[in-house]
Amino acid sequence: MPAIRLNWKGLAAAAAMAVAAHAATGAVPLPSLGANPAEVSVSGLSAGGFAAVQLHVAYSATFKRGAGVVAGGPFYCAEGSVLNATGRCMTHSTSIPVSSLVSTTNSWAASGAIDPVSNLSASKVYMFSGTSDNTVKQAVMDDLKTYYQSFVPAANIVYKNNIGAGHAMVTDDYGSACSTTAAPYINNCGFDLAGEILTQIYGPLNPRNNGTLGGTFTEFNQSEFVSGHGMAATGWIYVPQACTTTSCRVHLVLHGCKQNYSDVSDQYVRKTGYNRWADTNNIVLIYPQTSTAATNSCWDWWGYDSANYAKKSGPQMAAFKAMIDRVTSSGGGSGLPAPTGVGTSGATSSSMVIGWNAVSGASGYNVYRGGSKVNAAPVTATSYTDSGLAASTSYSWTVAALNASNVEGAMSTAATGATTAGSGGGTGTCYTASNYTHTIAGRAYALYGLTYAYGSNQSMGLWNIYATTTLKQTGPNYYVIGSC
Repeated sequence: MPAIRLNWKGLAAAAAMAVAAHAATGAVPLPSLGANPAEVSVSGLSAGGFAAVQLHVAYSATFKRGAGVVAGGPFYCAEGSVLNATGRCMTHSTSIPVSSLVSTTNSWAASGAIDPVSNLSASKVYMFSGTSDNTVKQAVMDDLKTYYQSFVPAANIVYKNNIGAGHAMVTDDYGSACSTTAAPYINNCGFDLAGEILTQIYGPLNPRNNGTLGGTFTEFNQSEFVSGHGMAATGWIYVPQACTTTSCRVHLVLHGCKQNYSDVSDQYVRKTGYNRWADTNNIVLIYPQTSTAATNSCWDWWGYDSANYAKKSGPQMAAFKAMIDRVTSSGGGSGLPAPTGVGTSGATSSSMVIGWNAVSGASGYNVYRGGSKVNAAPVTATSYTDSGLAASTSYSWTVAALNASNVEGAMSTAATGATTAGSGGGTGTCYTASNYTHTIAGRAYALYGLTYAYGSNQSMGLWNIYATTTLKQTGPNYYVIGSC
């Protein structure tokens, strides 16, 4: 993952990437394979490493087998700040408050924002940091080990930190020279990192397939799980041939910044070493993809898309969880299609109205916030008021239709919305100014030629003196695009 920094030429670069973006053709729905929900795990590099930790901790009841982390850091390391992300969480320019992050983890688990931390005690963790990695320093990974030791037995943690690798995914036969830090961020260090990660998580494995793979790569439709939020329209899945008839394990693989399909084509999907182990060990591999709209093609590990980025309600987080749910489902279902037109309205400081279009043949609907069902009984209308929410907070909702037997159909795409401030309801102080002036005044920040509101992290467009935006302050250092 290259360093995240202000880039005066960022807009032009983003436009060029958009023109070169992979045009999804023939993407199919992610299949229901009846995979084993007790055998789910995750790994990732850099931004994907931070996101892997987020998933492992927040959805510990789902990713119960464990996580592989390459050049990542502690859960919620950035605490919603890009300055923390680029400072203490990458260069370790200041210390990471590990004990405070542990306390936050426990607090969120107690409130239900993330799964109970007790799930982590039976999981396995593999950590890797190269001695030539100057992007995410080894001191950051050292702190990750300290963090994990608060929840995972020391015997369940492996930390490899003595290979001269740069900032990259490491293989034993493909990529750049070992100490390199450059695209495609895959280095040949004579070390089979993918195999080591999977072995730590799942135990002894059958020898890998070094020949022609027997399974199938499929480009699947990501947009049925989330629309926008820095995620591409399609992702990739590798299904070993045996997994079409056998209940298999599932491993989610998260690329780093500047490593999605538009950046490096299919190199991360096909050349990082996971597939040949999966082929002989009945492991389904899911490779989600960011879009070129994502900051630096990174996963959201500091809040560029959502203030809830590290919680179960984070849009990217909920989408990953929905992908796992799909692959581990048997496909029995009701056969009803996903509701369309899901949206939010009527925000207050503690509630939101979720609405959708009717599904023919549906007897009712279930509404999910961040992957958890919120309605006690089936909803018979085409709207639902979700209450008990926190003020000035973004949430994500999905909806599924029910047949007469209350069996769910396909899940809708996610809709997001933010509650208003705790006091004054919809009132607030508004500021109308150029995006440049907003950043000077401390109401917004600039990143790669674009402007984002502090607190909500909503995109305001170009960072210059010509683009004008109205921001409403709904809480301390919390701004949303809107009017008073």
